[in-house]
Amino acid sequence: MHSEARREDSSMTPAVSSKAEADLRWEALKKRDRAAEGQFVVAVVTTGIYCRPGCPSRLPRRENVRFFATNENAERAGFRPCKRCRPDGASIEERQTAAVAKASALIEAAEGAPDYEAIAKAVGLSRHHLHRAFKRIAGVTPGAYFKSLRERRAVAGLSAGARVTEAIYDAGYGSASRFYETLAPKLGLKPGAFAKGGAGEIIRFAVGECSLGSILVAATEKGICAIELGDAPEALVEGLQDRFPSAELLGGDAAFEEIVARAVGLIEDPQRGLGLPLHVRGTAFQLKVWEALRGIEPGQTATYKELAAKAGVPGAVRAVASACASNKIAVAIPCHRVVRTGGALSGYRWGVDRKAALLARERKE
Repeated sequence: MHSEARREDSSMTPAVSSKAEADLRWEALKKRDRAAEGQFVVAVVTTGIYCRPGCPSRLPRRENVRFFATNENAERAGFRPCKRCRPDGASIEERQTAAVAKASALIEAAEGAPDYEAIAKAVGLSRHHLHRAFKRIAGVTPGAYFKSLRERRAVAGLSAGARVTEAIYDAGYGSASRFYETLAPKLGLKPGAFAKGGAGEIIRFAVGECSLGSILVAATEKGICAIELGDAPEALVEGLQDRFPSAELLGGDAAFEEIVARAVGLIEDPQRGLGLPLHVRGTAFQLKVWEALRGIEPGQTATYKELAAKAGVPGAVRAVASACASNKIAVAIPCHRVVRTGGALSGYRWGVDRKAALLARERKE
């Protein structure tokens, strides 16, 4: 009776500053808006319990709801914390983020295909809820995360010189056929050639000059695989040789000069586009980020956080920044259009001054 009396007393003293504020909080509660967590808690007179705004419990009747700025205020008014959303502990988002991080570690440590049911149990979620939380926080499902991890391991093994068969099975592929169906086409080279630094691959290239310095353009038979900018032509060529030490590098002929001219034209006027096919090599994650980059229109910019959302991986901002730094096709894959929150220019593979110049051209400054 005493606590009930205190709850009724609290309803007579407004817990929020105005009816308008209470109405906004009611709307947030109806939407189970997790963004409102930390701003207030919701108490229900008929149950004596207070919850987070995002608590999945059944929506109470409006007349039974009281809003409090803090847990302490709600408890002083006689309410006790909900055992489901635990407003007096870590938030649902924090708990699920921790669960996803733990699940990621278990997937990475698994020998062969992960047991997702066992992993879900280990992190305290059902398999269904782990799938949903993983997709929302990491941007991919647990299965897609494992596939991407397996691809990265295979590429790392091949790059380190491992035999193709060893790289395939060490990465966690159950069979060679699965590897050739999924990852091999993304490499652009035959797996054996990739492991040998491009052995058997013919790459044509040429070096020219543009207003931003030296420019190297390289292409396989499938499309452009590099547009690099720099201060010295020799350093650009050496970089290409280091990337494909066993490939057959051929100087471009007269026909290739037209490709170089288009690349130079793109640098001088990014609005015009390249109009040529690209041949990009990367992990599934990198390819997703690079595709999102190509969706940023000339003259526009996006923050790394916004780019992560565009790529469908809102919780992987740092990994998105790393994928931008790994891009080797300047301007055609426009990583120069990504800026820090607030608009400040961040690092750029080919120099921040070049990044500023490209953005100024696109904005016609």
